Amino acid sequence: MHPNQQTLERFYQAFAQLDADTMAACYAPDVVFEDEVFQLNGQREVGGMWRMLCTATRTKGRDDWRLEFSGVAADARTGQAHWDAHYRFSATNRLVLNRIDARFEFNEQGLITRHRDRFDFWLWARQALGMPGWLLGWMPWFRQKVRAQAMGNLNKFLASQG
Repeated sequence: MHPNQQTLERFYQAFAQLDADTMAACYAPDVVFEDEVFQLNGQREVGGMWRMLCTATRTKGRDDWRLEFSGVAADARTGQAHWDAHYRFSATNRLVLNRIDARFEFNEQGLITRHRDRFDFWLWARQALGMPGWLLGWMPWFRQKVRAQAMGNLNKFLASQG
């Protein structure tokens, strides 16, 4: 197994255990992260996002949390994985199954420099937000509103961490 594949295995095993510190240690200081909600730069923001999400899950939804990952592969430059997250969305208390395909890039030290997660935002919004997500989740302005709220939550979380 390539060392970068081992990094991804360690990342997802830590995620399954809600161990955000180990997850953050897999990233380079200048990492770029992007998904349907977040666009983040640097280990502080990216690691902070995972800490925020893991903390919320441990606090409000540990009994519903389950992560399954598969298709983990990597070489010297790139990697990929698929993961399914089963959780309770803390803002609405609704159960969610989010199916995500991830792509990665690595530096020479074997740290993740770019992480891109892709998932169906409308499907996620229907599960996490209920009727508003069903009716509005496909609209760009609604996605922007969700992004702004999520970024606001992350900024508050990071400020509370010092």
